[in-house]
Amino acid sequence: MIKLMADSTCDLSQEILDKYKISIAPLNIIIDGVNYRDGIDLSSDVFYKLLSESVEIPSTSMPSPEEYLKIIDKAVEEGYTEILCICMSSGTSAAYQSAVIAKDIFYERNPETPIKMHVVDSKSMSHGSGWLIMKSAELIEKGYSFKKIVAFNETYKTRVKHLLCVDDLNNLIKSGRLSNASAFIGKLLRVKPIMTMKGGKGAIVAKVRGRNRALEYYIEQYKQRVDLEVTDFIIVGYTSDIKMAQDLVEKFKAETDFQGKIYIMQMGASVGTHVGLGGLSMYFVEKRRMKDGFIQNEFAHLLEIKDEILEKIKS
Repeated sequence: MIKLMADSTCDLSQEILDKYKISIAPLNIIIDGVNYRDGIDLSSDVFYKLLSESVEIPSTSMPSPEEYLKIIDKAVEEGYTEILCICMSSGTSAAYQSAVIAKDIFYERNPETPIKMHVVDSKSMSHGSGWLIMKSAELIEKGYSFKKIVAFNETYKTRVKHLLCVDDLNNLIKSGRLSNASAFIGKLLRVKPIMTMKGGKGAIVAKVRGRNRALEYYIEQYKQRVDLEVTDFIIVGYTSDIKMAQDLVEKFKAETDFQGKIYIMQMGASVGTHVGLGGLSMYFVEKRRMKDGFIQNEFAHLLEIKDEILEKIKS
């Protein structure tokens, strides 16, 4: 039997966690000096209310190796023989390193154990790692071997496409979740920035004016990039405004012929601490590692509007 486990940044709904018996090692959230365990002592809705009222930006800390070991030991007691742990990118959190330490400690304590274990550095944030966990659960149901599921994760983890827009970059900049170059660009922008994951960290790849244009950009990117052979479901995430997520899904259904399921899930406290209020995200698998970046997208945009610019110059 294969056991799935993750840290709480995967942001999967309780319904999904229960359905696939996915165990979670919670991160710790410190708000105004009070420590909470993500998803246990603090629900997402309560967190965003506290966030809107808090003077200081909350902080997070990774799960300890002991938190992972509790899950591993319980899984072994329940008869699981193979354990797959999928963690948030090591570039944005130390949760992956903590899980690796837990695995090493388990094998040191149980040198003769037949238990197989693998820890995936998803190179993803939030529902990006959540997408891999859900896909792994589907593969388990279809009877795939542990070896093949591990291979799937290591092959496709860098092709899980992240699209994230926020109202305010301050939380991401102060927490170091953006690359230095993107943080610099972000401070210069006066419009809504859109980010993805590059090299395991968040990076600004485009800027848009207004919410509607952000939704259009998401759909444009999906049409250009999606690998429909692998993407049989899409996750749309939000922090504090579910209406934004619902609007994206409605527009997506009207303008694409995607036949799979679309999940709307709220980002939890650990991710919300860094994303802040008004965040909107979407996740699917792209056909290949397609290059993108702020400069490339700005150049492409200029090419698109060159005729308009020339007309203005002439007049």
